Amino acid sequence: MTNTTSDRQADIDAIERVVATLEHSQRNELPEEFIGLFRADAIWTTAHGKRLFDRAEIAEFTRQVLPGAMRDSTVTYEVEHIMFISPDVAAVKARGRYRTLDGEPAGNPTSPLYVMAREDDRWLLVACQNTEVLGD
Repeated sequence: MTNTTSDRQADIDAIERVVATLEHSQRNELPEEFIGLFRADAIWTTAHGKRLFDRAEIAEFTRQVLPGAMRDSTVTYEVEHIMFISPDVAAVKARGRYRTLDGEPAGNPTSPLYVMAREDDRWLLVACQNTEVLGD
């Protein structure tokens, strides 16, 4: 399979949309939208070290913590770097920033790493590690 510049840009755009959807689902407390971004066998480690194995565990955790999580704050994610491991697998480094509803910084930023895979022309989260950044 050859990968043209336009194919690569389409992949980058699609990956950025996944991160934007992740932000949207968190900001709007939409657990099902968030859960739908993960592959069935995905793994996720939260910013505080909770390890979740497969979409069912991710779903159970998300349904417990996401409703109400954004009542006093909001979050933004910025894609900082995308490294294509293969044409259908990418490591994505992002930057998460939490703010109060008035726009003031709230808590420490995070530095998530998302490994994504393309399946059926859709990019999905496969292996994710969210890390709280202290002192930034």
